[in-house]
Parts: sequence; structure tokens; C-alpha cells
Amino acid sequence: MTKISIVVPVYNVEKYLGECLESIVKQTLKDIEIICVNDGSTDNSLDIIKAFAQNDERIKIIDKKNSGYGDSMNKGIEAATGEYIGIIESDDFVDADMFESLYTLAKENDCDIVKSDWYNYWTNGSIKEKNGRVKDFNAKVTNVKEHAEILTLQPTLWSAIYKKQLISNIKFLTTPGASYQDTSVSFKLFASAHKILFTNKAYVYYRQDNVNSSINNPAKALYVCEEYDEIDNFLSQHKDIKAIINTQKLIAQYKAYRWTMRRIAPEYRKDFVYKASQQFLKYNNNKELSPKFLNKYGKKHIECLINSPEQFLINYEKNIINKEKWKMIRKNIFSVKINKSRINVKIFGKQIINIG
Repeated sequence: MTKISIVVPVYNVEKYLGECLESIVKQTLKDIEIICVNDGSTDNSLDIIKAFAQNDERIKIIDKKNSGYGDSMNKGIEAATGEYIGIIESDDFVDADMFESLYTLAKENDCDIVKSDWYNYWTNGSIKEKNGRVKDFNAKVTNVKEHAEILTLQPTLWSAIYKKQLISNIKFLTTPGASYQDTSVSFKLFASAHKILFTNKAYVYYRQDNVNSSINNPAKALYVCEEYDEIDNFLSQHKDIKAIINTQKLIAQYKAYRWTMRRIAPEYRKDFVYKASQQFLKYNNNKELSPKFLNKYGKKHIECLINSPEQFLINYEKNIINKEKWKMIRKNIFSVKINKSRINVKIFGKQIINIG
């Protein structure tokens, strides 16, 4: 049996795909298979995959009509033969020792999941910073029954490996054109796993400046609500798990919604807030909103979302305007700009330091 199957979903990423595949074929762990799922790309992505496959027999190609990320992931996982499965997004790349390191940890500890940290990465390479809260659980074998707060970590499927028998039982939503389809899958994986190990070593370079990425598409932010509907369906079928982790689920959900509100295009905010209001009204009617959740985000704040989504939106947009005003005021009072070759400091608009 192959040690790790690495699934790479591909759609119109010719600009970054070569760097991604190069980092995978150079893995120090040689006993891998690389499953590239081409989702009807209209650029040269498929030709790039074929060129790599000619030189590496470990690469398998699934070429299909465009049907979306979720369907691509389901087909890639179904085709995988590995003991463990990893996922790498085709605009990212990874360190050469990633899969050997994660596999070693998995086997030493008989883990269902081994999850690492990652770097935020910009194409010019000038900014690279470690991300995530993996350090909170570093080198611990645990699960959500012991540490339910694991569920509040950012759902980054591509910084981990998963036992095939675990991930094969969990499907991605297949709504064409949807986004955030790793949210419900990540939740279900971590909620179902018996042994999870975290390492704060970072391996993945998570690209931030691909304009086609879902993180840069404000219209697709609405799909995160559908992901939490799917999570609710999962928990309704696993009431033993829900009893333990539901408060942390709500914290993770509202955290994700607040992040979405910050980046969603203004014309989509109303629909988003109304959908969120309906969901949290349901939770309130079902008496699911625990004191811990309400204390974290403010009872009046949540009640406003539930009972008056129009006022909630007005309050939120006023808050954005006020933050922008204070940002400009602070910038006019004091500003610091630092790059590789220059340091520039201004106070009240007057330059006092200019080095470089």
C-alpha cells in the first residue's frame, strides 16, 4: 500500500501549478502517489500536469468537465490508494520534508490526523509569516472530546494528513461554483477522529495573492452558511458528539461569520446577515446558545443579530466607518513604513526618519 496519496485539485492555475507540482515530486518520502484532478481547466493547466506525469509515474491524472471543487475532491479521494491522504491546493507549494515528517509522526502515534502549521505567502516572497494556533496543542495526541477548542482552529485541510479510512467516509458538498467547501469537511474530520496530533512546524506556503482564489472572491463568501448547515446536519446525526462540542461549534461559526463580514462585498452583506440571523434564531429556539457562547460575543450583540438583523447590519457598517476614520487619524498622526531598503517615519505628516 502506498504510504500517502496527495490529492491536488486543479482549475486554471497555470501560473502557479509548476511550482506546486515541483515541490510535491521532490518530497523526501518517495512512496507517494500524486492525484491531479483537472476540473475542466481552460488554460494550460492540463498540459503542465501531463508534462510532469511523463517524468514521474507516481502522478495520476483525473480529467473531467468543470463540476466544482467539492466534486474534484471527492473523485480524487475515491481514487486514492494510500494509507494516508494529503491535500495540496494547486496555487500553494510545500517543503520537501513535509510528508515524510507527518507520516513518521502518524505512524509513531497511530494517529487518524496529523496537522501542521503553515506560512502565509505572497508571490514576491518578501513576506512569510507563521500562522495558525497549532502551537496551543503542539506535540499532543488528543481529540475534540478532550479539547473541543480544536474546532475553532482555521479549517486548513491542506496542512495535514488523514487516515484514508477516516476521510473516505466524509464527502465534500458538490454545489457547482460554491466555495469554502473545506469548512464542513474539516469539522467532520476533526469531530470524528480519535487520535489527532499537532506539530507547530510549518511546511505549506499558503498563497495570498492569487486573485482567483476563493479567499479573494467576496461574492462566494455566502457559501460559508451552507457549510454550517451541513455541520448542523452532521451533529443532528451524532448527538453524543454534539452534546460535548456544540458550544465550540457555535464559537467557531460566529468567528467565521465575523471574518466573512470583514471581507464580503457590501452588496452581499444584507443577504449574509439575514441568513446568519435565521441560523442563530434556530439555535436560540432550540436553547443551544450557552452562557459561554453568549458571554464570549456579548448577549446583546447576539440578540440584535437574532431579533433585528437590519439594526445589526447598521451597527456593523457604522463600526467599519469609525474604524476607517480612526485608521486615517492614526496614520496622519504617526506612520511607519519599513521594507528591505528603506525606513520612513512620519509624525503629524512631518517626516522625521528617512533611511535608505
